[in-house]
Amino acid sequence: MSDRFNNLPELSVSELSGALKRTVEEAYGRVRVRGEISGFKRAASGHLYMAIKDENAVLDGVCWRGTAGRLPIRPEDGLEVIATGRITTYPGRSKYQIVIEDMEAAGEGALLKLLEERRRKLAEEGLFAEERKRPLPYLPEVIGVVTSPTGAVIRDILHRLNDRFPRRVLIWPVIVQGDGAAEKVAAAIAGFNRLEKDGMVPRPDLLIVARGGGSLEDLWAFNEEVVVRAAAASDIPLISAVGHETDTTLIDFASDRRAPTPTAAAEIAVPVRADLMAEVADRGRRLDQASHRGLDQRRQYLEGLGRGLSHPRRLLESASQRLDDGAERLVGALPRLLKDRGQRLDAASARLTSPAQMLRRMAETLSDRSARLLEAGPRAIERPAMRFADSRAGVRMDAAIEQRLGRGEERLGNLARQLENLSYRRVLERGYSVVRDPDGKVVSRVSALPEAGQVSIQFADGAVDAALGGAVVTEAGKPSEPAPQPKRKPRAKPSPPVDDQGSLF
Repeated sequence: MSDRFNNLPELSVSELSGALKRTVEEAYGRVRVRGEISGFKRAASGHLYMAIKDENAVLDGVCWRGTAGRLPIRPEDGLEVIATGRITTYPGRSKYQIVIEDMEAAGEGALLKLLEERRRKLAEEGLFAEERKRPLPYLPEVIGVVTSPTGAVIRDILHRLNDRFPRRVLIWPVIVQGDGAAEKVAAAIAGFNRLEKDGMVPRPDLLIVARGGGSLEDLWAFNEEVVVRAAAASDIPLISAVGHETDTTLIDFASDRRAPTPTAAAEIAVPVRADLMAEVADRGRRLDQASHRGLDQRRQYLEGLGRGLSHPRRLLESASQRLDDGAERLVGALPRLLKDRGQRLDAASARLTSPAQMLRRMAETLSDRSARLLEAGPRAIERPAMRFADSRAGVRMDAAIEQRLGRGEERLGNLARQLENLSYRRVLERGYSVVRDPDGKVVSRVSALPEAGQVSIQFADGAVDAALGGAVVTEAGKPSEPAPQPKRKPRAKPSPPVDDQGSLF
């Protein structure tokens, strides 16, 4: 077998690479390739480098500076294009590539289309609404960072925090690219939120989710729904710092603040300590100056007001002099006042009429008016009465009076009959009697009878006097054995009944 292989010609790496290059270029002198641009970048020389891919394969591509300026479209990640060029190899890296000579748009890229549909869906759910975004703490005590622990991103963040205002930093290491990266980033965000505030590991006051730049495929983990929903559900304010300034991912819309770079995220997270110290010192100095200036202004104002006031002694001197003048005038004013009041009283009394004169005058007036009234009274009453009696109204009034008197008499008779029916005499006619004591009061109980003397017993047809026999009333209300009765006198002839009620008419 070794002899067979020994018969093959021996080629150097350069010879084999050259042969492959010629073979490929001769077989595929000019081709048109359709795919999606990924990993696009523009070199400092002006050449364009990118990859054109589909679901199963990736083809590297290069466009030289002279051709790049003549392209009808501007290449960018996610754009689906049709590239025209020639296939060649790059011996320095043992790979083949297409040298692009022309390019045209083939439609919206699959990834960008998916990204836009996902963005629209999450926006309709309200995950990107401005009212959901919370303010960042001015000076957080603990900052949580979700990023790769080995990249330059975490070093940049720690360095910037040290320069501005050193804070305690907790790092949750995750992979930021490839399979499972989205789930790990989402779990890190949720894990920071589950920490207890007073636990062994303190809960951060601020979160930073950071990653360096890359292609659309490299940053795709931060476009996954699981990451976006975790960022939107975070109770801790969150800053997204994914990619460079031109890179945009869906976590940027769901976060409370977007930073163009991880370094900028550290600058947003904390203020500059030196600036704060200088500002505090400046404000303290201004406060001290303002306090002294305010006191000086108020002192000057008070002194100015004091200069405008009169001396209290001068005010008292003027008041004392006015008091002395008033006292002197008061001494002579009282006698003058009394004299004036006396004169006015004498004049008023001289104008008054004596009571005797007033009574005589009023008596004369009354006598005169009485005589005139007696003379004119009968005539004044008789003439109108005659006129009224002759008139129709007088006749009607007489009839009304007679009718009214008849109704009154009939009503009075009814009332008299009702009174007679309700009278106690009706009760006496049924065999009852009324007992009265010597004072004429009705006796309704045995206990109310006097111990001795006479009582009056009224029947339906008259009344008789009776002497008490000295009966003793027991506790049960029954009389004891009766005392010996004196010999009964002959009954006197009953006197005619006395009508105590009287007549109603």
